[in-house]
Amino acid sequence: MGAAGRLSTAHAHYAGALPPTPRAAFMLGMQEMLPGIPAMAAWSLVTGVAMAKSALSLAEAMGLSLIAYAGAAQLAALPLLVAGAPIVVTVMSALMVNLRFVIYSAAVAPSLRLLPLRQRLLLGYMLSDMGFVFYMRREPHLRESPMRAWYFAGLGVVVFIVWHSASLIGLFAAAAIPERWGLDFIGTLALLALLVPMLATRPSQVGGVVAAALSVALRGLPFKLGVVVSIVAGIAAAVLAERRAGETR
Repeated sequence: MGAAGRLSTAHAHYAGALPPTPRAAFMLGMQEMLPGIPAMAAWSLVTGVAMAKSALSLAEAMGLSLIAYAGAAQLAALPLLVAGAPIVVTVMSALMVNLRFVIYSAAVAPSLRLLPLRQRLLLGYMLSDMGFVFYMRREPHLRESPMRAWYFAGLGVVVFIVWHSASLIGLFAAAAIPERWGLDFIGTLALLALLVPMLATRPSQVGGVVAAALSVALRGLPFKLGVVVSIVAGIAAAVLAERRAGETR
């Protein structure tokens, strides 16, 4: 099969309906998240090492990992906790860094809003950057599927297990991991390896360029607001590009 055929098959795979049983939909979610494991593990390991080398106790570090459940928020809150900053300042800083999840939640809401509140709260906790990307590949086709929550949960369980396992390894093995390993750089490369295939369409390319340019231009904004603005602008640019492409067809 040629490259065009493989691309067509992959597109059909992501765009297809979910399996008809909860177990099969759950397993499909887990399977599709497997390519994200190297990047997640690398970033979580870096975060665990950073927490281990701070003044936090093991219990405090584990609690921060479970409550914040986001590497960027954990790393933003960590120096504030160590410096003894007011808890309100620490919490607000972490929330500002994590504002992108508000955008993610709004994007997945059309297919999940009719679920019971308990399920939505659980799935909301399991929402992640990579989980969002993989879920949105199928989202337009999931709104009527009774298996959508199981598929979402399958994505989220892999992220939860990998993130907290690697974080614990970083906490306990921090002293034995040399800085020359460059784990943060490895994590960046792994994320790029996942990002490139996601930029296969013109709208995603437009959104990626806009978000990347703004994130660099606005990196000096306080509370990491530049990240939030760049994400919103990138999504808006991708949507506009998609609409324009639809009008010209």
